[in-house]
Amino acid sequence: MAITSIAMVVAFVLFSVLQPVLANSIYQGVKQFIEQELGWYYILTVNVVLIVVIGIIVSPYGKLRLGRDSERPEFSNFTWFAMLFSAAVGTGLLFWSIAEPLSHLQGNPFIAMAGVEPHTMEAAQTALRITIFHWGLHGWAIYILVGTILAYFAYRRGLPLTIRSAFYPLLGERIYGPIGHGIDLLAIFATLFGTATTLGLGVSQMNAGLNSLFGMEITSANQVLLILGVTVVATLSAVSGLRKGIRLLSEWNIYLSMILFAFFILAGPTIFLLTIFTTSVGDYLTNLVSMGFWTSPDPESQWQGWWTLFYWGWWLSWGPYVGMFIARISRGRTIREVLFGGMLAATLGAMVWIVIFGGTALHLQLFGGVDLATVANDNVTKVLFQTIAALDVPWATTFMIAMATLMIITWFVTSADSGTLVISTILAKGNPHPPQLYRVIWGLGLGATSAVLLLAGGLEALQTAAIAAALPFSLALLIMSYCMIKALSEEGRDATIAARLAETS
Repeated sequence: MAITSIAMVVAFVLFSVLQPVLANSIYQGVKQFIEQELGWYYILTVNVVLIVVIGIIVSPYGKLRLGRDSERPEFSNFTWFAMLFSAAVGTGLLFWSIAEPLSHLQGNPFIAMAGVEPHTMEAAQTALRITIFHWGLHGWAIYILVGTILAYFAYRRGLPLTIRSAFYPLLGERIYGPIGHGIDLLAIFATLFGTATTLGLGVSQMNAGLNSLFGMEITSANQVLLILGVTVVATLSAVSGLRKGIRLLSEWNIYLSMILFAFFILAGPTIFLLTIFTTSVGDYLTNLVSMGFWTSPDPESQWQGWWTLFYWGWWLSWGPYVGMFIARISRGRTIREVLFGGMLAATLGAMVWIVIFGGTALHLQLFGGVDLATVANDNVTKVLFQTIAALDVPWATTFMIAMATLMIITWFVTSADSGTLVISTILAKGNPHPPQLYRVIWGLGLGATSAVLLLAGGLEALQTAAIAAALPFSLALLIMSYCMIKALSEEGRDATIAARLAETS
């Protein structure tokens, strides 16, 4: 399987390098087909996943422990959340938390339906609601459910920590044969392109940060060089293992984020941010169901494909990777702790991030006389640094831009090393300590794939890769959900029978 997976990646890289025009044309065609023909399916799938998660949380099975009943969590709550959040959002949230609200401020279907004018406070509130929706419960449900399913079958049923194990209730021992190999190859494919998407976004923004600090020219060549450099660091981190490199970098990410949060709150519109956070939480929860099931009726509109479908594809394509990583760090916790605690903490973390960063940018745009929307339209990678500069704290501006750039690097490294560890674990048939050679090969392979996607079509190629990689895994996730419910029901029935036998003996 290792040779097959490497050959698959090499074939993709060579095709994209040798036939860039044809490759880009194919990427565009795939994206257009999915948006026009399968958008409803992506939306339905994500909603089904969220319903399954809520059902398991409120069921009696939520108290089951992922491992032996006597086991306790391996990591503290803070370390667990730091690693979960760092691996899951990576540079994506740092990239979009300002750019996305500014884009929605200028126009979106929801303000059009409500008769709200763009560039108004009402439009700003809707913009935050949409952004939180894209980073909220629906997306996190995918990650947390996959992680819980894999942890259940690995730690409670004693199966290998790989995607194929989730299909045991249907396939039985056949998971160890060709069908199981195919399932794991599918997971590797989704992980590879999902991670490469985030790495491509991160390196583009990193280039913009270095441009602000040192005048480094924003070019594809420089971005490829940055990918090369950071990929080497990420590979070394993956080689060092979970308890050293990945854990320390994840905690470092959270500490840096707190410093940047404090700067935005103190230097920015403090009262406005506190007020709009409360309003945004209520606005999001009130519209959660209607937004979750909304499908664009306009076949000519590309808004839903460019935003919501891209996000659902991105979350789904990252499902195997983040799910596997969450499973790896969640042994000893109960199902309810992982599902409810993980979704609640991660969604609140994303809300705080979006309101602080995006809310500050919206306030500057509407009331501060700073045209950040135009900056986002011209070059989305620069808007974070322009927002920091617009807060006009001369003694702190350079330092904060430098720290934001450092955060991009550390998020980048955390995503890459976590993805490398997950792919290596799958190839090692669930071994939590995969061979170092696997980590080196796939660490470099992730970087190479990200670089090729950037050269083949930039941001749009990255988005297409995420959406396309999600298609086969979305079907797999629905089957995995059924298998999980089946396995839990069997365990509950066995426990009931055992209890009755104990009573009559």
